[in-house]
Amino acid sequence: MDLESFVSSAVILLLVASVMVILFKHLGLGTMAGLLVAGIIVGPHTPGPYITTHVEGLRSFAELGVVQLLFVIGLEMRPSRLWALRRHVFGLGSLQILLTGGAVIAYAFMSGWAREPSLVMGMTMAVSSTALVMQILQERGEIASPHGGATFGVLLMQDVSIVPMLALIPVLAGSGGLSSGVPGWQRLGLIVALLLFVVAIGKFGVPFALERLARQRNRDGFLIVAMLSVFLAAWAMHRAGLSLALGAFLMGMLLSGSRYAMQIQAYIEPYKGILMSLFFVAVGMSIDLHSIAGDPFEFVQWAFLVIFVKVILTFFLCLLFGMSRSDSINVSFLLAQGGEFGFVLLTSAKVLNVIDDHIFVLAIAVISVSMLLTPLMAKLGYYMSGRLRRSKAGPRGVQFHDEAEGPKGRVILGGYGRVGHVVAVLLNASRVPFIVFDNDPARVAQGKKDGFDVHFGDIDNPELMAAAHMERAALVVLTVDSEKTALKAISILKNSYPAVPVIARARDLEASGRLVQAGATYALPEALESSLRLATDTLRMVGVDPENIDLLVSDVRRKDYVLVDRSD
Repeated sequence: MDLESFVSSAVILLLVASVMVILFKHLGLGTMAGLLVAGIIVGPHTPGPYITTHVEGLRSFAELGVVQLLFVIGLEMRPSRLWALRRHVFGLGSLQILLTGGAVIAYAFMSGWAREPSLVMGMTMAVSSTALVMQILQERGEIASPHGGATFGVLLMQDVSIVPMLALIPVLAGSGGLSSGVPGWQRLGLIVALLLFVVAIGKFGVPFALERLARQRNRDGFLIVAMLSVFLAAWAMHRAGLSLALGAFLMGMLLSGSRYAMQIQAYIEPYKGILMSLFFVAVGMSIDLHSIAGDPFEFVQWAFLVIFVKVILTFFLCLLFGMSRSDSINVSFLLAQGGEFGFVLLTSAKVLNVIDDHIFVLAIAVISVSMLLTPLMAKLGYYMSGRLRRSKAGPRGVQFHDEAEGPKGRVILGGYGRVGHVVAVLLNASRVPFIVFDNDPARVAQGKKDGFDVHFGDIDNPELMAAAHMERAALVVLTVDSEKTALKAISILKNSYPAVPVIARARDLEASGRLVQAGATYALPEALESSLRLATDTLRMVGVDPENIDLLVSDVRRKDYVLVDRSD
């Protein structure tokens, strides 16, 4: 592809994607549905201009977005949180795969399919889309909710199950599996060695490198090392025969306890967003409308079966594992689609002639269309669970809320210098929850030593604000000594989080005015405040009535320091 055709393809893709995203967002169906439809429009299976015929290659490249998504999920998932999900991973996840796969296999047998294609179809349809579902949960801020945790546990088990499923495909083809002359103990040793390698890099190597780069204020180097850690872990797990996404998740989890976790997420997020968007477009391009039109009854039959079986079985399994009916509904509708790893299984089976062209095209279409329907299915699930919660609330209309959505009402503090330290100490003494960001590693280390929740990061970075869930903050306090940084942070907060009040530190009255004009609720001039404190102590020491002093100081503040300000 030459430069001109590449630019033309990019223009077509961006134009169609922009229109579809705006339209579907306006209809309340979300950006992912818009991207999937955009993929159908610019794909090779519809009339009109298309951007490429190499859909499989594009989808394989765009799966790097899934890798980065799992890395970001790992950054938000502490090991203790993963351990708490063990029942969902090994219990609920395993049963969901076995029962769903078994039901699809039984239906294929009854439809007259041979044993091998039936097994491939069952394994393929048992897994769901990690990329699509986790993106929905992340956008809604529900990864830590009860149904979000259960959904993630099942998806994680599905990702792990891809390994034995892939190993089974050559056996079904009669080629003797994946041993290729390598003894089992050697393969096991390789897996253990690469796991230990990833753990060592994640626990020691990456934090050491990030510490040095942060001290040098080397942002480009910081980003490169963060990206390297993601793909190094993904490569290592791929070499071990596990999935790329699983390696990225493991690296993210290893770095989740680091004070650089949120800044890493802020740097990775834009690249993840671009690749995830491209991935959804590529999935849309995989939908072959001509093949669906060739035998629409068979396609509708299989698509309905897969969605119905997944919803019903997952719902009852969630109830069996002690989940509420409303959470069970959410989980079952979120996991109702086929998944991107199904493309991998089908391609492997097709190459080894386990399935023919007809089954391959049919299964690809079922997965793709079920993914297209996922935003609608998720919306339906949330609507049904919401109705169920309201009916349980009783006549007074008392609502039940999801637990543990994360800290709410906390103060977010920008800067841990002299002023920031004082504010943090007083907040801590008053038992007010807070989190602090500073871009000086030495201050971050000191904050950790002081026992406070201090993280490395630029407070004027919009991606960092999103990672810190700024929408949940009760208040933002900016104590940074850079007015430029404060102004940029206030501008982003005013545009993206207008409901969150902001208090800022200012050097003088003139700077205070600029910060208030930019959108700060209050901006306290440091020089004048320290002068007022000095004057207050002076008056007290010479015997002036404390009540008169307080009235005088309050009057000065109420009149915006006009009484004491010298503009000359």
